[in-house]
Amino acid sequence: MQEKSTGDLRRELMEQDSIDTYIKENQTLFTDKSVAELLTELYEQKDLTKAELARRASMSEVYLHQVFSGRRNPSRDRLLCLCIGLGATLEETQDLLKRASYAQLYPKTKRDAVIIHGLLHQKELNDINDTLFSENERTLF
Repeated sequence: MQEKSTGDLRRELMEQDSIDTYIKENQTLFTDKSVAELLTELYEQKDLTKAELARRASMSEVYLHQVFSGRRNPSRDRLLCLCIGLGATLEETQDLLKRASYAQLYPKTKRDAVIIHGLLHQKELNDINDTLFSENERTLF
């Protein structure tokens, strides 16, 4: 099946009288992966250990293993910490946030703008938190 854009899917959804038909015709395009599966896919593309990731993301190895096993579901901020720790691109981060049903980073929000800048410039989590603190914004942890 050919990949459809979000706009194409939205148009089909608006034009379709039956939700059942829409679902049947687009079943292969729906994602049902868990946050743990999505993180694992991203982690496997990177060259670092889980111990190093835990350190970079400022979280315990126990918590990290619980997230990767699916026993814990990270908050938006903790997911952002993981993305920063993984050295994820802005696009990878936005995709993971969206697929985890969290709000994507929005550049018109000062806090999100600081985080976006940190991701784009591959800053470490502590540097991003320092900037957030100096701008009187809530830090990521």
